[in-house]
Amino acid sequence: ITTVETDESTYRAAVVPVHLAQDSAPGVYIEAADLQAELREVHMSLAIFISAGAGALLIGAIAAWLLVGRMLQPVRDLQATAQRISEEDLDSRIQARGHDEFAELTETINNMLDRLQLALEQQSQLLDDVGHELRTPITIIRGHLELMDSHDPDDVAQTRDIGLDELQRMSLLVNDLVTLAQSNTTDFIRPQPTDIGDLMHDITAKAQALGPRDWSLTSRAQGTVTIDTARLTQAMLQLCANAVKFSEPDTSVELGSTFRHSESAGTELCLWVADSGIGITPEDQRGIFKRFGRGSSGARTQGSGLGLNIVSAITAAHGGTIHVESTPGAGSIFIITIPLEPADQSATLPDTTLPTSPSPEQESDS
Repeated sequence: ITTVETDESTYRAAVVPVHLAQDSAPGVYIEAADLQAELREVHMSLAIFISAGAGALLIGAIAAWLLVGRMLQPVRDLQATAQRISEEDLDSRIQARGHDEFAELTETINNMLDRLQLALEQQSQLLDDVGHELRTPITIIRGHLELMDSHDPDDVAQTRDIGLDELQRMSLLVNDLVTLAQSNTTDFIRPQPTDIGDLMHDITAKAQALGPRDWSLTSRAQGTVTIDTARLTQAMLQLCANAVKFSEPDTSVELGSTFRHSESAGTELCLWVADSGIGITPEDQRGIFKRFGRGSSGARTQGSGLGLNIVSAITAAHGGTIHVESTPGAGSIFIITIPLEPADQSATLPDTTLPTSPSPEQESDS
């Protein structure tokens, strides 16, 4: 095998000696090829493969850039939203796109922003409430201490009693504010299966210690429901305490529970406290469940205004509602309605009729 170069081209040649028996002299077999012509074909094929690979790589890069850009769009939206969010702008949310994992991540982040906004609003509301409600008792205690005659035992004792009374009121107010601050946390209520009949019996027994009233359990539902026993007891006792506060001694206070069925809402648990007190005007009924909401009567302006708001928060945490039916001078009925879980509805009994607010004529007859 040899290489032969000429002015025209380069050749590769194979020289093979050939000797046959009948030949008098050996022969030579020569095979030659134009090397440059052969290499041109190889170079052409290589160029085609390189061009095709580069084109495929370019197309793949463009497709990947578009796909990754679309996949990372929620991340860019998150970055832009995070830059917009501040203490003054908490309403910005990320727009969900598609139904993939990034869309689920977007929903999760939006839910986190909702909880963050709610926590900041609660913190701001709590600070406003503390500043609004604690300023008065602090001013009262400071004023009496500044004017107290330390050499007068009677003045010292009176100032001490006033200070202790205001501190007690502040302590109760702080406890109520802490309860309200916790009302929107995930572990505010801890539902568990509860026998509603036994629970209403226990609530009635505990309510009798709140004041000398004619306590009675007029309706007692039977069945097991999934509720937070402690929180619901707290709500019912708060309603009982209100009934004692705004009614005369030895008047009737009725408690009851029943199951109510409807096609739209399914089965609901209804609890109520009915008193024969001073009642609530229609104007006051619209605001008594708000934070620091008080009625216009003299007795109602003495409270902190947080009791019914706590009851409303406990009811809302159970997914329920609370409303009042009242006639001024004839009494009030506070009704808590809680939707039941599907597993609880099969254990309920037929519903009974809910009580209605008495009219002044009915009250005078009774």
